[in-house]
Amino acid sequence: MKNYINIGKLVATHGVKGAMVLHHNLGKKTALKGLKVFFIEELPGSFLPYFPVDMKAKNDTDILLEIEGVLTREKASTLVQKHIWLPEEDFKKYAAASAPIALLGYMVYDSSTALGEVLEVIEQPHQVMCRIAYKKHDDILIPINEQSLVKIDKKGKKLFLDLPDGLIEAQL
Repeated sequence: MKNYINIGKLVATHGVKGAMVLHHNLGKKTALKGLKVFFIEELPGSFLPYFPVDMKAKNDTDILLEIEGVLTREKASTLVQKHIWLPEEDFKKYAAASAPIALLGYMVYDSSTALGEVLEVIEQPHQVMCRIAYKKHDDILIPINEQSLVKIDKKGKKLFLDLPDGLIEAQL
């Protein structure tokens, strides 16, 4: 089974011919040039392919997107608020190395203790939260901010933090 990574969601329709606005977290201005297919998770674990016809970067976080077979505003509106997923190999091509979303798959360490792998990155105005797999739990939230971040090892895909005492235990 392929690994899919959520890069953002369709947030609005644009015009009357089925174009939409994709708000993404890739960390750089991109038009996803060369992307042949992306996926929408219709049911949990069931990803349906969609084929882009035209994509234009609007700004650092938004792309104007036209999809094959979506030719009206009404059809486009049925896809608004749907999350867009890319296969892991495509994600690596388009995501900025410095973007918070690039932390997906990193192993999180508190001091020298391995806590778990980053499953999701949640960007908030003043900090980034990472959802990690910790022992048998996969819903532990870890704040990544100036106070907690010690070091990022990009080659080893490791994230070193200094977490407040009791943070993990409070979530179990």
